[in-house]
Amino acid sequence: MKALHFRAAVATAVVMALLAACAGPGAPIGPGIPPQEGGATGGVAGTAGVLAFLVQPHDIAAGSPINPEVKVEALDTLGDVLTEFAGTVRVALGTRASGGSLSGTTSVAATAGVAFFDTLVINQAGSGYTIVASAPGFGSVASAPFTVFGAIGSAVRAP
Repeated sequence: MKALHFRAAVATAVVMALLAACAGPGAPIGPGIPPQEGGATGGVAGTAGVLAFLVQPHDIAAGSPINPEVKVEALDTLGDVLTEFAGTVRVALGTRASGGSLSGTTSVAATAGVAFFDTLVINQAGSGYTIVASAPGFGSVASAPFTVFGAIGSAVRAP
């Protein structure tokens, strides 16, 4: 029994150390996927890194652009923004609550390591939506869950 507790304590310490290494402003949120083999990094040769949401999607009304705009940054292994990165970042719905779809500009070239998505719209109300951002050489990252409410000015149904 003591060996089991010791293993659990060691595992907890390792996880805490790993989390501490990723903590701080711009730390990736959600499950990360290891960088893709042989992918291009948009002009940053030999760079290994991750994507992170600088600005997460917020609760919105169906059919309205996500505001403030979603921002995704490319980070190096130390958590610093790769300002030389000018590759393409793509976003898609991760979790599709209520079967909604994402429209707007979903593929953007990063500027100084940051991609700005200012026209993203989800067409159906639901809770638990996520957006997944990806870029060659960086893998992907999922946003925090958010809610899409019924469209502004639409009738509300009684329960």
